[in-house]
Amino acid sequence: MKKFFVLIVLFALPIIAYLFFSSGQNNFAKLPVLTENVEDLNDFESLQGDSVSLEEKISIVAFFGKDLDQIKGHTFNLDQKILEKYYEFNDFQFVIVLPESAREEAIRFSDEFEAIGNPENWKFVFSSEEKVKAVFESMNSGFQLDKNLHTPYVFIVDKDKNLRGRKDDEDYGKMYGYDASSVADLSNKMNDDVKVILAEYRMALKKNNAERKN
Repeated sequence: MKKFFVLIVLFALPIIAYLFFSSGQNNFAKLPVLTENVEDLNDFESLQGDSVSLEEKISIVAFFGKDLDQIKGHTFNLDQKILEKYYEFNDFQFVIVLPESAREEAIRFSDEFEAIGNPENWKFVFSSEEKVKAVFESMNSGFQLDKNLHTPYVFIVDKDKNLRGRKDDEDYGKMYGYDASSVADLSNKMNDDVKVILAEYRMALKKNNAERKN
């Protein structure tokens, strides 16, 4: 009986391990780089008057445009499905890129959103419309900003200012951004990909620390 049990375990374990490691498309792998050298936010200013950079941070970047009332549902989805889970990471940030004309509306929007979410870790940054367009176009995503400089898609930018995403998603093919209006995309795709890139950097940090000790 013991020999029979051992044989079952030896046979089953490799199959279970295979299913576990292949259960997600991007699990246990690096998230692909789709665009290198996204333009930084050197000419932008935060609500507090500080400078914000994409370097040395894993950034979720959004372009929410001039009419923030139209995207309250998007922000709630994003906050609940993604951002709330990862605020605790010091090297993680959520950056909302806006034209200077949206500054007053962003202050009001942030105050109102406190009733349903926590905007404290959001970084609103402002510059000219031309600078907003330049940052967006540097991603080479194939998406377009509308007349209000808005897109529902949000983007993952790594610490080296590279746009990350999926090269062969089963639904979209090459996936540059994640639709904040789609709870399914945020929950099933973006959440998975944020986990992957955070794990990637944690593993790299552990490796560097181990090499230093040796």
